[in-house]
This record gives sequence, structure tokens and C-alpha cells, in this order.
Amino acid sequence: MDHAAAQILAACVPHVAFDGWSDATLAAALRDTGHAKGLGAALFPRGGVDLAAAYHRAGDAALRDALAGQDLAALRYRDRIAHAIRLRLELADKDAVRKGSALFALPRYAPEGAGLIWGTADAIWSALGDTSRDVNWYSKRATLAAVYASAVLYWLGDTSAGDAETAQFIDRRIENVMEIEKFKAGLQQNRIAKAVLAGPLKFLERISAPERQRDLPGQSSGSAW
Repeated sequence: MDHAAAQILAACVPHVAFDGWSDATLAAALRDTGHAKGLGAALFPRGGVDLAAAYHRAGDAALRDALAGQDLAALRYRDRIAHAIRLRLELADKDAVRKGSALFALPRYAPEGAGLIWGTADAIWSALGDTSRDVNWYSKRATLAAVYASAVLYWLGDTSAGDAETAQFIDRRIENVMEIEKFKAGLQQNRIAKAVLAGPLKFLERISAPERQRDLPGQSSGSAW
């Protein structure tokens, strides 16, 4: 079933540019691969929406595999993240992503689209060896999800050679995050600010998946990057 799904997804890509992530694209992919309509309905019961979601998750899986085979130890953490974002975009087809972005921008599917972006952020952090289990597990993924989402939108309109302008945009966004982190670090060193923030931080820690803390009690450094 997994092999058949992968075949159908690959066959969809040439059709997405014309028919979007739709039932028509699924029907065309089934014809191209010789699979029965019943199999297509079983694998992708919602048609184009399930196809688009599966395509996105397949990209995350490909990214994890690609990063697993790379030695990034010499890079700063921020550069590893920038590299991972660029690689994730390189593994995708622009037309397929463009059509998927339009689909998941619809109010009906927007929550699912946000979940897919979160999944990509989680895939990147996990592949880079993130072991945080406190509130930083959430803040890291939320921050990266915002950076990745903006990078996708920029990339879709990028016509520069090798998407060079997108790479520069990603670096700028990460630099923005680093400036925020420096500001946060300054607050933590300020006794008055630390006292003001103590209550909200304790509340966040209390609601941030205590089962994670039980399984792996080690705490992170407190930085989102």
C-alpha cells in the first residue's frame, strides 16, 4: 500500500499544475500508474486534499532521510536550520506547493495546513537532534513554523537563479529570530524583568505536556535556537 501510494503521488505531480490537488488529478494518476479507482479511494478518501497532505508529509520524510546522511557538525545551529529549510524547499515541486498552499489557505482546510507546517518544523528540529522537553519544545517549533511558512511564500515568487534570493530571505528571517533571542536573554538577566515573567513562565511549564518531562527530564538551554 505504501509503495502504491508513493507511485500515485509521483504520478500526480505533472497533473497538479493544470488540475490542482483535485479528484481529476487523482484520476489521472491512477490511469498513469494502472491502479484501480478503488485503491485510490482507499488511500486518499478525500481525494485531492488527502493527496496534498500526503505529498507534504512525503517531503518531510525525504528531508529526514536527507539530513540523516549529512554531517552538519561544523555548522552553527542557525546555519543548520537555514540549510534544512533550503533543502526542504529543494525537495519540493513549486507548482505542487503553490496549489497546495492555495488549497490549505481555504478556511475549511486552514487548520490542517497549519498542522502540516508544524509537522515540517518538528521534522527539522528532530532531524537536527533537538532534545528539549519543556516549554521550549513548543517555542522552537512555533518559531520555526513561522519562519518556514514565510520562506515558502517568498520561494513561490522567487525567480532568481537557484532561488538565491530565497536563501538570503531565510538568513534574514533567522537573524530576526536571533535578535529576539538576544532580547529574551537580556530579560532573563534583568532581575526586575525576571520577577515579572516568573508567573507566566511557571504557568506555561505547567501546561506543556508533563508526560514529556516524565519521559525525558533533561531541560534545554532556554533558547529557541
